[in-house]
Amino acid sequence: MDGTLYDITDEKSFENIQNWMKSIKENASAGVERLLLGNKCDMEAKRKVQKEQASKLAREHGIRFFETSAKSSMNVDEAFSSLARDILLKSGGRRSGNGNKPPGTDLKTCDKKNTNKCSLG
Repeated sequence: MDGTLYDITDEKSFENIQNWMKSIKENASAGVERLLLGNKCDMEAKRKVQKEQASKLAREHGIRFFETSAKSSMNVDEAFSSLARDILLKSGGRRSGNGNKPPGTDLKTCDKKNTNKCSLG
């Protein structure tokens, strides 16, 4: 599992994402779940990295993208729930037997209509 994080108010941190992606590809186990997180989405007035740039990068690498705010907790739960859901689905495909999910592994879907939250990619 890898959550690659950049600061939406710092272009340099976003530029470094390409290096991280390369490093993950070279060093991580095959099939590792990855996630791109743009942090500080509560600081829109200081934004330097446009959401569209990050969304495009995530699509190119076939990974999910969220904008989050650690300060206000916006989309933090949603991002990690999404990652956990992907891991559970992937691990569920490898289990023998009937393939039913273990008890307690159902995760709620994100409420993208909640206007108090930063946008999801």
